[in-house]
Amino acid sequence: MRRYGDPARPGQKYRPRPGVYAVLLNGTKVLTTHQAEPTPEFQLPGGGIDPGEHPLPALHREVFEETGWKIAVTRKLGAYRRFTYMPEYDKWAEKICTIYLARPVLRLGPPSEAGHTAVWMTSDQALDQIANTGDRRFLFQALRDQPR
Repeated sequence: MRRYGDPARPGQKYRPRPGVYAVLLNGTKVLTTHQAEPTPEFQLPGGGIDPGEHPLPALHREVFEETGWKIAVTRKLGAYRRFTYMPEYDKWAEKICTIYLARPVLRLGPPSEAGHTAVWMTSDQALDQIANTGDRRFLFQALRDQPR
């Protein structure tokens, strides 16, 4: 599986952290989430899969928590991994990030997860603003594969 970001630090123990994320397209617009803490950044909506939870329900839950939107999942785009420190959990993680293509169906309300704001962007803005290189790669792939 391809890695994006920094390599694993020698001697550092990492715990696996599976997660699901969505490229959310509506025409030429991309729905992102802005996370204020610990470092302000734009991201693909999504997050960790809870123990015993299946990936697709986790994706629906995470997208709703971070954007307030109900979604329809189209297909799996792929997966990558990255090694990172997660200050909100005080742990070093090997994040296994599975990315899906989906479309926003209905806005049910504001994000319920503190510190998150749903932000619509043009595809060019999203490719420029999304902080994670792995997320940007899958966004680029999804945009490239869209019918013209």
